[in-house]
Amino acid sequence: TSFTLPLLGFEVDSINSVQFSNHTGYSHWKGQVLTADELHVLYEGIKLNNVHHYDYVLTGYTRDTSFLEMVVDIVQELKRANPNLVYVCDPVLGDHGSMYVPQNLYPVYKNKVVPVADIITPNQFEAELLTGKNISTEKDAVEVMDLLHAMGPDTVVITSSDLPSRLGDRFLVSLGSQRHVRPDGSRTTQRVRLEVPKVDAVFVGTGDLFAAMLLAWTHHYPTDLKTACEKTFSVMHHVIQRTISYAHELAGPGRRPSPPQLELRMVQSKADIEDPAIVTEATVIS
Repeated sequence: TSFTLPLLGFEVDSINSVQFSNHTGYSHWKGQVLTADELHVLYEGIKLNNVHHYDYVLTGYTRDTSFLEMVVDIVQELKRANPNLVYVCDPVLGDHGSMYVPQNLYPVYKNKVVPVADIITPNQFEAELLTGKNISTEKDAVEVMDLLHAMGPDTVVITSSDLPSRLGDRFLVSLGSQRHVRPDGSRTTQRVRLEVPKVDAVFVGTGDLFAAMLLAWTHHYPTDLKTACEKTFSVMHHVIQRTISYAHELAGPGRRPSPPQLELRMVQSKADIEDPAIVTEATVIS
């Protein structure tokens, strides 16, 4: 995000919730974890200088409830200073049926974080967990997205699901929903479906990249979720394809690429991030 968002015209103040030697996809990592108190101190410094005027807040992976609650307090205060602030939250809880953060984070996300969020990017497991409803059909997914809207966020993108793709088993289905209030006060919802090519590799950082790109493209297309999603998913496709090609080239024939070989090729994808060729089209479903 400290690379991609400035490329697209955003001035970014980054607070690192962890300072690690490398990401946790490697066998070893060393470093420090920012506490809720330390986060508060940094925010106080920004506030004392009266430079706490933001248009967006973006958050991702967190392991600590007190840290998460501090984020909520800060977001609420920033929204009082700027009622138009948009909070983009990737509610990282787990995937494929299991949680990979402590269980006590779940009620904080559900009861405190999601209600103050404007845009959320859960995967299917996280969307099901937050709403208490399973997704086995597209209709279920629409109902889950409506339940998430009712909790607070006007924009919901389910980044990946187990729904069958119309293009076959080499694709996965992602869904998005955006609620608008018309000038006369009535509500309308745009919903989209995307078929996304599957990739046989594990990357670290794709969730962060996705949330940052969705922030950027919804900023440029605030009432056109279809275009914002097409741009976002197309950036993902270009970065992942470039990364996988490079990784296989380095690893050699028949060998699985290692974590350093699978580091996302962000700098090399500069042009695609700035102006992605659209390779993933969204279908409006209702």
